[in-house]
Amino acid sequence: MATNRRDFLRNTILGTGMLATGIASHASSTNLEATAERKGKHPKQQFNMSGYAAPKLDKVRIGFIGLGQRGPGAVERMSFIEGVEIVGLCDQYDDRVEECQKALEKKGLPRAKSYSGSKEAWKQMCENPDIDLIYITTPWSWHTPMAVYAMEHGKHAATEVPAAVTIEECWQLVETSERTRKHCMMLGNCCYDFFELLTLNMARQGFFGEIIHGEGAYIHDLRSHNFDKNGYAEMWRLKENQHRNGNLYPTHGLGPICQVMNINCGDRMEYLTSTSSNDFLMAAMAKELASKDSFFSEFATNGYRGNMNTTTIRTAKGRTIMIQHDVTSPRVYSRLHLISGTKGMASKYPDPRVATSHEWFNPEEMKDLEEKYTPEIVKRIGEMAKKVGGHGGMDFMMDWRLIDCLRNGLPLDQNVYDAALWSSIAPLSEKSVANRSNSVDVPDFTNGSWKTNAPVELTLKGGGTTGVKALKKIVDSDKQLGI
Repeated sequence: MATNRRDFLRNTILGTGMLATGIASHASSTNLEATAERKGKHPKQQFNMSGYAAPKLDKVRIGFIGLGQRGPGAVERMSFIEGVEIVGLCDQYDDRVEECQKALEKKGLPRAKSYSGSKEAWKQMCENPDIDLIYITTPWSWHTPMAVYAMEHGKHAATEVPAAVTIEECWQLVETSERTRKHCMMLGNCCYDFFELLTLNMARQGFFGEIIHGEGAYIHDLRSHNFDKNGYAEMWRLKENQHRNGNLYPTHGLGPICQVMNINCGDRMEYLTSTSSNDFLMAAMAKELASKDSFFSEFATNGYRGNMNTTTIRTAKGRTIMIQHDVTSPRVYSRLHLISGTKGMASKYPDPRVATSHEWFNPEEMKDLEEKYTPEIVKRIGEMAKKVGGHGGMDFMMDWRLIDCLRNGLPLDQNVYDAALWSSIAPLSEKSVANRSNSVDVPDFTNGSWKTNAPVELTLKGGGTTGVKALKKIVDSDKQLGI
């Protein structure tokens, strides 16, 4: 079994002609068999990464892969954090690397080593022994191959969402992280938004009582972005919507709810059902564009995923979760973030609200709640995060927390089991949708350790020592990309 896994991994990483940053995902995610859980018994857990504290790093040397949509913002944010050294910059396209080099020079920082001009330049960076952390902001299909390769070469990996696009990839991440004892964190930035952190602390302190139900979503009209010829490289994100039907981007809404429910640390997901509407918008838009521009001809076909997907999940303790996904309808942005418990509830959109006894708290009461339940990380870095930016500051808080944990030898807030589980909802939802919304079992990536794993504390005990460099330039929040 172990030999087969190693052979599979070696063939995946070295023998498939991996793509470079910016190249599109295709075929692998369209095959339902590829998304199904492997047959037979999974190997026993090699090492429990939940609560694992890697050896301290006085300085965190980072290499970035992917400098298109999100990479430059990550480089910018990390440049403000003490104890960070930006060692490598990688992208298939030379001009993207050079733009980030110029940004470093303007901040008075040394140029990093450039890796570009080749479809496998990122491998060279992962092999650099002078790098501690690989930060991945590429198209979805390369998150797992790059994270696995990084861990295999002695690096911690932090990858944009989702961390994987098939169930097999989810297991690859888990098994590689356990074997190498290298962190694999999915960059779930929405877990670090201000109201999400507030409600997490409230839940941990029993404000909502026993949690019964949670709702999350990614509702964001991205049609103009997906059909932009100058947007996502080689139209990779449009192709994802063209060939896959399910909840393709569940993690933004799901992550904060899982943390509130202590999923993987006291509870686990058992099964899900998923339903998609028809496509009423994408194919029509593609055909209209193709009638004016032949570039869009390959996209002018039927078969786009349904505009709205609703996925429901039941946990081992009998809780329920609803996750919705709609990026192709003219709706107002929302991640829902609704928590319902035996003593109270909270809801973020359209306005952050908390209720008990069937009544919403008034503004003055909300202010009192914030003063009482705002967690230490927000008190420590929240105002600075708003100034640096990144989706209102949550990106910076996420990056700062990651670096602070690595420098102080602390467990990460999100471990490889979270990365695998939250990412698995997409392929599992595809399988359910394709089978008339029948239920699908959710794998236990912890191999049973969820029963005894403890959630990471919200306090900064043992950490909080990482400073922030003087702000010579405040990032204009209006220029930040939308989530």
